[in-house]
Amino acid sequence: MNAENSCPAPHHGGHRKSVRAGEAAEPGIEVVGGAWHVRSLSLVRQVLREGDATVQAGFNAETAHEGLARTPVLFMDGPEHRRQRAAIARYFTPATVGRRYRGLMEELADELVGQVRRDGGCELSRVTMRYSVEIAAQVVGLTESDTDGMSVRLDRFFGLPFVPPGEQGAGGSRLGAALRARARSLRSLAAVGAFFLRDVRPAIAARRAAPQEDVISHLLEQGYGDREILTECITYAAAGMATTREFIAMAAWHLLDDPRLRERYLAAEEAERYGILHEILRLEPVVGHLYRRAVRDLVLVDGDECHEVPAGAVLDLYVRQANADPGAFGDDALSLCPVRERPTGARPEGVSFGDGPHRCPGNFLAIQESDVLLQRLLRLPLELAEPPRLGWEDLIAGYQLRGVALRVRG
Repeated sequence: MNAENSCPAPHHGGHRKSVRAGEAAEPGIEVVGGAWHVRSLSLVRQVLREGDATVQAGFNAETAHEGLARTPVLFMDGPEHRRQRAAIARYFTPATVGRRYRGLMEELADELVGQVRRDGGCELSRVTMRYSVEIAAQVVGLTESDTDGMSVRLDRFFGLPFVPPGEQGAGGSRLGAALRARARSLRSLAAVGAFFLRDVRPAIAARRAAPQEDVISHLLEQGYGDREILTECITYAAAGMATTREFIAMAAWHLLDDPRLRERYLAAEEAERYGILHEILRLEPVVGHLYRRAVRDLVLVDGDECHEVPAGAVLDLYVRQANADPGAFGDDALSLCPVRERPTGARPEGVSFGDGPHRCPGNFLAIQESDVLLQRLLRLPLELAEPPRLGWEDLIAGYQLRGVALRVRG
């Protein structure tokens, strides 16, 4: 599709707020310094769906599982990855989320919104952090420690340095890369150690004594050791908490900035509310880049053009640019339109949850928990006290919203 405008009934609830200087929107694919930079939606989806042609190269993938007996699920590929994903996916199905976690979401959202009402306002990122941490903790099994303390410890963890894929042991100065990676590891040791000692280890002990219906219990059943479980907790708990926290704050910013869109969202049925949230997520993906490394020669087809990616090459997939690809979403792709037309097979949120074998398993959980809190929060007569501060987090190449100060009018 290459429509001039793909929104048949425009409701322009503002434009993209997370604008990062210096990020090119085109060309759709190019090679810079040996790395393949991929920005078009169709090509990004091709790479992510070629499950046997590439492996993870982001999220510190090529150093994160050194010394582990088992490869973390995030960094697996092939049949073993499919087997583990199928086993874990049962904790994230709509039926499981509704049965096990919907009540928790509603109870916690009511408590937090009640506190906002009594206080006359809040700093939203603190509210969303507590909310997302408590829900993810239940899913993963991190329920034997103080949630507020875990939020602080995870905030420290989110400051961990990013290891660019080109430095992760690929050719050239392997010794220099190893030394840089070791220095980063030493700086992060205290944050990871505190998370393990205060949060993960007590949860492991409790699940060994009495298994529950959660991720840690499943990992113990599979024979995972403490270090492997720690790594999976960082993947499932920390990453999920961080991304959901940021998205809820970003969605609130959009809805507070546009009274008509806010009114429409609050009056809508669930399916339409989810559509609005998916469109905001398309426009404002929390994870801005995904990285893959080719393990065999890969041919990417873009119309009449073919691009031959050699084995060993790093591919930098631009999620933000793919989600705003005018060839897929129209010339108005940088505006917000909840009823936007899109190409066959394209998801309403674009590739914000990834695609292919590594598509985020918690996508439904994230949208539902966002909706539960936002419905309640935005029924208060709230307004932004001042514009939020927009920063960037290198590990996931994503935005951070801080200073989201809300006040209750009157």
